Amino acid sequence: MRYCVIGIAALLSVALAVPATADPLTIRTGWVVATSGYSPLVLEKKELLKHLGKSYILEPQHFRGTAPQLTAFAGGQLDIATIAYSTLALAVLNAKLADIRIVADGFQDGVEDHLSTPYMVRNDSGIKTVDDLKGKVIASNGFGGAYDVAMRSMLRQHHLEDKRDYSVIESDFAHMSAMLLERKADLVIGSMPYAIAPDMRENAHVLFRERDAVGRTQMIMMVARAEFLAKNRAALEDFFEDMLASLRWFHNPANRTEAIATVARVTKQPVERLSAYLYSSNDFYYDLDGKPDLAALQHNIDTLRELGMIKSDINVKRYVDLSFVEEAARRLK
Repeated sequence: MRYCVIGIAALLSVALAVPATADPLTIRTGWVVATSGYSPLVLEKKELLKHLGKSYILEPQHFRGTAPQLTAFAGGQLDIATIAYSTLALAVLNAKLADIRIVADGFQDGVEDHLSTPYMVRNDSGIKTVDDLKGKVIASNGFGGAYDVAMRSMLRQHHLEDKRDYSVIESDFAHMSAMLLERKADLVIGSMPYAIAPDMRENAHVLFRERDAVGRTQMIMMVARAEFLAKNRAALEDFFEDMLASLRWFHNPANRTEAIATVARVTKQPVERLSAYLYSSNDFYYDLDGKPDLAALQHNIDTLRELGMIKSDINVKRYVDLSFVEEAARRLK
């Protein structure tokens, strides 16, 4: 979603190479970008994962987005998925996953002085306000996605509707900058690190940010099935303890230089570009106790209903089990 999505097939095999002591639980986790979710990045600091290979084995699986993860999750191919709030709505209403449970924070957009996703236009486009997008071409990463919802919400606030007042084309994040600069789109989602690439800094600027459209957003969360959680509580408590320890290490300012070097090595991104935002106040907000913002999540789901993207209300508190991250935080005190 915001960072370069990199296939790290070589690292995936590492998870299977850890010697087991007594039938550790295999936990199949989904991830989209290397710096969020339970990606193979955590395996670069295995010394933090004191229960790895003992009570659990981590088996990360890469996906292009959160919607494909939902398909795998619903089909029993994933144990823990990283999904957007919009995907959660699909899980409850379309996939009928009544036993889905939100178990941990992924990351949040628009929290205080932290990053909020920019929506960008060319400097020479003549677009000065949202009203100027009438008749223009908008690039989205997919209908109903979290970024798509914020974009449509902002345009609706300015009385602009899809097909009537503007047109939408779809693109992955890696190609949006080129689409903007090559005049194939007039507004794009400025995901990281593409938004701060030299050509974008020189030729484009921010028109609005996600928080301007929808306020604080619970962008990504970790979910699991209630039966899986109940059946494997002891191993999962160990797992979440290790994941929370890893999260805190990567976000500790004292470790930032090493953390960024690790990400650069894994993702093949320049250290200089990553240093401009990663693991700082220029980054998204990560709750270091692993807890999602349920009030923001409820507001995000309500926005989907207001936009006509879902047909029913959802009470998010019915689908929450934070007992695992609460136990992890207690252990790490």
